[in-house]
Amino acid sequence: MRISERIDATMARAIAHGQGGVAPAKLASALEYAVTPGGARIRPTILTSVAMACGDDRPQLTDAAAVALELIHSASLVHDDLPCFDNADVRRGKPSLHKAYSQPLAVLTGDSLIVMGFQVLARAAGDTPARALELIDILGTRTGMPFGICAGQGWESEAAIDLSAYHQAKTGALFIAATQMGAVAAGQDAAPWEELGARIGEAFQVADDLRDALCDAATLGKPTGQDDLHGRPNAVAVYGVQGAITRFDDILGGAISSIPACPGEAALAQMVRAYADKLVPAGARSRSAVPGE
Repeated sequence: MRISERIDATMARAIAHGQGGVAPAKLASALEYAVTPGGARIRPTILTSVAMACGDDRPQLTDAAAVALELIHSASLVHDDLPCFDNADVRRGKPSLHKAYSQPLAVLTGDSLIVMGFQVLARAAGDTPARALELIDILGTRTGMPFGICAGQGWESEAAIDLSAYHQAKTGALFIAATQMGAVAAGQDAAPWEELGARIGEAFQVADDLRDALCDAATLGKPTGQDDLHGRPNAVAVYGVQGAITRFDDILGGAISSIPACPGEAALAQMVRAYADKLVPAGARSRSAVPGE
């Protein structure tokens, strides 16, 4: 079964469980709306790829970890789009959840998805409870304070921003979770995999800054120019387009070099390169070569 099929099947079961019983119909519907379509699902794909590179001896635990991570990510998107944060009307080419269902239901949906993520891991513990507990701890660390995506969002309310801490928490946190959780799901130590996750997260942030500056809303499936609109620090503003692309390439090279020794090291490096090719906007490199750009 392909990685995407594994993720989709496990996600469908998790959402169905959340919709069971005598549930409020609108909130039940909003749960599925929040995770469909699934987007690139790059974080759970990285997690599963790392687990496979390390042997993937507990595939059901790997699948649970991948979906738990994606549920947290989906919850963060629902909350980020709210008027109190980005006030975004569109996400993945359709109305953002608070536009489709209301602000109260968006808050409840995000909260429910977060809880569901940890439930999925708890239920998958099986005969490897120590692994499941470590997965829960990693996911909690990279979701909350002071090293998680909540901290990343919190930095935007500060008068002075620690740029490195901001980027690592807002974008890098769930990529670190992806690489570490993939290793742990397969019975490996988490620590050696932190650098890879941090570097992939940094590369993704630079690529996201490039897409925000260079792509249109139809291409991204969400509003563009948000960094400038909200006055956020971003790689294009700091380095320019060409500088940001150079920075991206440097980070990518470091990411591949940081992959710990494992049976699937070569395949994992190939996957990272393949995703990198998709991350930088089409035409960005040729555009950056134009004088004055």
